[in-house]
Amino acid sequence: MDKVCIITGSSRGIGKGIATAFAKEGANIVISFRSQEDAAKETAEEIVEKYDAEVEIVKADVSKEEEVVEIVERTRKRFGTVDILVNNAGVHKDSVVWKMDKNVWEEVISTNLTGIFLCTKHVVPIMREKSWGRIVNISSVAGQIGLFGAGNYSASKSGLFGFTKTVAREVANRNITVNCVAFGYIEMGMNLRLPEEIRQKVLQEIPMRRFGKVEEVSGPIVFLCTDEAAYITGQIIHINGGYYM
Repeated sequence: MDKVCIITGSSRGIGKGIATAFAKEGANIVISFRSQEDAAKETAEEIVEKYDAEVEIVKADVSKEEEVVEIVERTRKRFGTVDILVNNAGVHKDSVVWKMDKNVWEEVISTNLTGIFLCTKHVVPIMREKSWGRIVNISSVAGQIGLFGAGNYSASKSGLFGFTKTVAREVANRNITVNCVAFGYIEMGMNLRLPEEIRQKVLQEIPMRRFGKVEEVSGPIVFLCTDEAAYITGQIIHINGGYYM
């Protein structure tokens, strides 16, 4: 895969796993991060050492348009183009709705939904110009079933479904695909902050009786960005062990 791939929020966790999976396939990687600079550098070093890929690191808050522009400009300066965008950056700040501060609502929506819009807005012209591109938006089962105390997070992840389908229609005639991958409970990231009793309760509701592995989400994402997946667009791909069907 001789492609240039931007993965937002990829300094650690699932984002790191996705970046590593693309590098393993031969892609050059752009790691964007908001605050974990040391982790971003460590991830970049690991990727270069293991897969001999070229890696660019960009500090950026995807909710701020000027910083999104910086990601794209740095990518074009280093690699000349953008082939793949994985919109992975996201935050969560939980509260029941009657106690949720408006600023907390807006922060989550700005990063998880507006950030995806901004990144997509600024890479699509590059993809349209060369009539090739792949965009994958990372959503969550929270947007499908709702999670108690996470109205802002669930709303942002649900909003990605409509956004994905709309953009997919808008760019389909330029050989650009846009898909959404909705994660269930993965053994990394948000899942790790759950109290053990809650984790055990969730496990009982997953038909496969286990949490997902990073490799089990990064693999399908890489596939969606190949030529073999060129006829898959506007889809919501559920990766949750049967938790939501």
